[in-house]
Amino acid sequence: MNYSSLTPLQLDALSEVSNIGAGNAATALSQLLNMKVDMTVPEVNVISFNEIFTTIGSEEVAVGVMVRVLGDTPGNILFVFEQDTAFDVIETLTGEKAKEVNEFGASALCEIGNIISSSYMNAISKFTGLLMTPSVPAFSFDMMGAILSTTFIESGQFDDNVLDFETEFLRDDSKKLSGHFYYIPMPGSLEKILNTLGIN
Repeated sequence: MNYSSLTPLQLDALSEVSNIGAGNAATALSQLLNMKVDMTVPEVNVISFNEIFTTIGSEEVAVGVMVRVLGDTPGNILFVFEQDTAFDVIETLTGEKAKEVNEFGASALCEIGNIISSSYMNAISKFTGLLMTPSVPAFSFDMMGAILSTTFIESGQFDDNVLDFETEFLRDDSKKLSGHFYYIPMPGSLEKILNTLGIN
């Protein structure tokens, strides 16, 4: 499916599913961080590869957590933390100010990425009845361009555009738990989701 051909009705349906998933993720993050976590209303955008690299900065170092979506609608889910955010989260969870991402820090970030990804998958499954199972999260600490390129290639993504499900989470100390969330379905998966929702 060419994402640029998605209708406003289809985008609204995907946005509603994303909104529920983000709400579940905010609740889970609140419990994990032991503090109140609010969220912004999720935005569902169709953007080009070039726009991603231009807007975010392909040479910026970031932390990526990728979860493979298994089951009826295979694909990849990627959550990208800004570097400062990653260190801030590690400090919140461990009480130690991080200067680099060690094994324990990577494990903590993977758990957060896994919670967010699983929450989105559960929301889609609840709406559609489709089976979606997460894989074990994969962690990467690299330039943004390298993280995104690897994820798109592994998804068999050959379209010029991708879906950008973007939400910001806000802690009760007003610090942003900012990041970019991407769902990159393999060919045929998005059509299946929309057909099940009755919007094709």
